Amino acid sequence: MMKHIFIKGTDPSAPTLVLFHGTGGTERDLLPLASIISPPSSILSLRGNVSENGMPRFFKRLAEGVFDEEDLLLRTEEVHTFLDEAALQYGFERNNMIAIGYSNGANIAGSLLFHYDNALRGAILHHPMVPRRGVDLPDMTGMPVFIGAGSNDPICAPHETEELRGLLEGAGAEVRLHWERFGHQLTAQEVDAAAAWFKEHVVD
Repeated sequence: MMKHIFIKGTDPSAPTLVLFHGTGGTERDLLPLASIISPPSSILSLRGNVSENGMPRFFKRLAEGVFDEEDLLLRTEEVHTFLDEAALQYGFERNNMIAIGYSNGANIAGSLLFHYDNALRGAILHHPMVPRRGVDLPDMTGMPVFIGAGSNDPICAPHETEELRGLLEGAGAEVRLHWERFGHQLTAQEVDAAAAWFKEHVVD
């Protein structure tokens, strides 16, 4: 089981938002984003099961920007199984989940997309990296994905952002890439851009 919060929304047909915090965050960090992006949605917000010097994360790393791939695969499976269980427990549609992740949380959400068919209906990835290289991606035809990135991000270089976009688009995803100039920081402008994209590409 993963530590989490579930908040039932007012519109059962709206996508359930699955929130993944950044390193050192908690399951409460991204709740304000969810209310901006889709106020009527139910929210499932997770806390990572890995601790790095007391800071919650979703998977281990060997150094900054260097993922522990074995642990990444293990933790991605753990999250995927938890989403299956949570959909049954809380009674929402398993195939109508949109991830919102920041930094380490965006990377675990990206890993779900890379490793599982139909793990998510779409994703909002704030400052993600490429989760893995050299793997065949599932068919993502028509899947809406928003990537928020920093043109001067010291952790995730622009060329990595472009590489991730290329990989997702190569699998059929419809990617919107939004650039800011505030390093690795998640800004209000970036969140507003994600909300506008969500209304345009996700809400029926």
